[in-house]
Amino acid sequence: MPIRVVVVDDSALMRTLITSLLSAQDDMIVVGQAEDPFEARALIKATNPDVLTLDIEMPRMDGLTFLRNLMRLRPMPVVMVSTLTERGAEATLQALSLGAADFVTKPTNPEADWDHVAEELVQKVRSAATARLQTNAEERPASLKAAYHGQGLGLIALGASTGGTEALAAVLQSFPEQAPPVVLAQHIPPVFSSSYAHRLDRTCVIAVHEAEQDMPLQRGHAYLAPGDFHLQVVGQPNAWRCRIVQTERVNRHRPSVDVLFRSLLPWANRVRAGLLTGMGQDGAAGLLALREAGAWTLVQDQATSVVWGMPGSAVALGAACVQRPIGRIASALLDDHCPVEGEL
Repeated sequence: MPIRVVVVDDSALMRTLITSLLSAQDDMIVVGQAEDPFEARALIKATNPDVLTLDIEMPRMDGLTFLRNLMRLRPMPVVMVSTLTERGAEATLQALSLGAADFVTKPTNPEADWDHVAEELVQKVRSAATARLQTNAEERPASLKAAYHGQGLGLIALGASTGGTEALAAVLQSFPEQAPPVVLAQHIPPVFSSSYAHRLDRTCVIAVHEAEQDMPLQRGHAYLAPGDFHLQVVGQPNAWRCRIVQTERVNRHRPSVDVLFRSLLPWANRVRAGLLTGMGQDGAAGLLALREAGAWTLVQDQATSVVWGMPGSAVALGAACVQRPIGRIASALLDDHCPVEGEL
């Protein structure tokens, strides 16, 4: 059965572009277009779609208000189509916190730029059709208030994609003030990464930064790869620094989780690395290389992942020592005892 999609956007041009693109796919059919949430509500009732693409700024009711109501009354997979601006980034991050499955940045010049996002939109709609919906009632991890005193652990590294903004927030918000330095690779575009780092910094005990060139890694701090740049770790133990590079995309991503993980191989026995929810397989090979070099590794389990592509790929390679639900990942990363699968 084809994926049934309703397209919601106040721009007739954008509705036409999105509809044309999705309708050209053998496994998709656009069953309706809506100019605003009121039209969308009627279409959803009439067509029962599998996925909704949703603009944020619309007449009569904004996309965030509609999304909040939708997730309360008729939860369904939603892909946000938003503008690549600071305001658009903040609104999109809020949409993800409300339960949107993913987002695509709207081209500033649709006629010139659409080819660059077309493939991404198709992939994300396809992925959203099978995504696990998030709910506010889900268990959240408890904050680890006690200071961390472990001596053997030098660094924590985490990678994520689809669903990762909320998963990373859940983990980082549980870390105590003296947590080891944390390096992060989340698939996210420019502008959005800066807004996301600021949002995390406001809600976490540890300080969260968008990584900058030669920024030193310190306890109680986390460093997020900037959008459209790879993050690597360089230096010496206890004197590590951020390296920001704009080399070729890896696994079609920049930042890439694999690039971050592989940069940690010289100190693998002092690293704990985790791969969280996400589409595709970025990070799986890097996690395997870290485990084989002596790092302790984990993945988010399938039951709590929005999309189990990246963690599932890692499990298939034998890259994970353990699988853990999102509510137990922070405590596992900081546990002085590193279990292997089968242990509690």
